[in-house]
Amino acid sequence: MANERSASGSTSRKLLDLRGEVCPYTFVKSKLTLEQMAPGEELVVTVDYEPSSRNIPKSMRIIGEEVVSVAAKDDGTWEIVLRKA
Repeated sequence: MANERSASGSTSRKLLDLRGEVCPYTFVKSKLTLEQMAPGEELVVTVDYEPSSRNIPKSMRIIGEEVVSVAAKDDGTWEIVLRKA
């Protein structure tokens, strides 16, 4: 996991690479990481298990976290951007 800053320098981002992991571990690990973050920070989750690309956003919305985007990548992964509520 790594920290990034946006071009404006205002949004802190953490990266979470969960390639090789499956549900429900992808959601659990994403949730645990978000719990340690400050409100407004973003978590970029990379998964290669297609059901996780649907289940993580669905479950995050249920618990009140913001799903910024979900994007399929050319390499067979999905990038899910979450924002800590």
